[in-house]
Amino acid sequence: MKSKMLLITGLCALFIYTSCESKKEKKEKDVAFLITNPIKLDTTITKDYVCQIHAVRHIEVRALEKGYLKEIFVDEGQFVKKGQKMFNIMPNIYQAELQKSKAEEQAANIEYQNTKLLSDSNVVSKNELSMAQANLEKARAEVALAQTHLGFTDIRAPFDGIMDHLEAREGSLLDEGELLTTLSDNSKMWVYFNVPESEYLDYIISKNKEDSKNVSLLMANNKPFLHDGIVETIEGEFNNETGNIAFRATFPNPEGILRHGETGSILMKVPYKDAIIIPQKATFEILDKKYVFVIGNDNVVKQREITIKGELPNLFIIEKGLSVTDKVLLEGIRMVKNGEKIQTKFEKPESVLQHLDMYAE
Repeated sequence: MKSKMLLITGLCALFIYTSCESKKEKKEKDVAFLITNPIKLDTTITKDYVCQIHAVRHIEVRALEKGYLKEIFVDEGQFVKKGQKMFNIMPNIYQAELQKSKAEEQAANIEYQNTKLLSDSNVVSKNELSMAQANLEKARAEVALAQTHLGFTDIRAPFDGIMDHLEAREGSLLDEGELLTTLSDNSKMWVYFNVPESEYLDYIISKNKEDSKNVSLLMANNKPFLHDGIVETIEGEFNNETGNIAFRATFPNPEGILRHGETGSILMKVPYKDAIIIPQKATFEILDKKYVFVIGNDNVVKQREITIKGELPNLFIIEKGLSVTDKVLLEGIRMVKNGEKIQTKFEKPESVLQHLDMYAE
């Protein structure tokens, strides 16, 4: 009796398993995987480039004369106006030299006037008068030189700008040319970024190059800068080590947010004509390489490597590996294997793009 019950139980289990397997096979055969074609169209992507931000004018303020730093009239981080006095180097020696030069000029002038009177009376020759005049001109030049040296003891701002760190303190003994501070004109900023050779060529030959000149700046806090910039210059040579060339964009900085030495990212729109585009979800990655499943006319799945040229929200621009006549698997990538034959359902790429966010992963 017990063995009979075990036999009946085993037969029931076998029947249920066979029924489930049959339903499973039927379900798998009934599944139709969604496929589509790549689409070709004109588009624009936004590329970002790491950048360095420089003041339009950034200079070192140095001592023009040797001497003691007598007085500092400004402070670190202060905004200074053009012509504003910043430093004073002890002027005593240069004032004395100026007084000496003026006295020598006066003596040379007296000598010239006396020689002129004698020359007019034909007492001395014209050559002696010329020598006296030359001595006077030399004395006047010495006065001008002494005045210039004295003027160098007052160091004034050459333009409106923001001061940096003070490199010397009051009472310091300065050598000629010693660094005192730096001064930055931040009214406009020059932003430098490096562009690969291929992208440089695309930019140069693009018919929409004028539109691409307008760029935006993403600051280090991942927030956009308030004002757009314009690409104004491109350097003359490529860097042989990196294969890049430097672009320079100019940004207005009326609020003074940007400072010399900051970093960020330049966002530049790059046009693509006749770009081949597929949904990002149709791709998968193996060892840093991108692949898609291409469906042949026999409905057999074939794995194919592709190269990505650019990226859009939910989309990839294909550089090589696909054409618009290929059929790629859009859904169920994790459910199929290379070489497997599947049932498919085709959807036009235009429709796929319209409803891309609606598809399940």
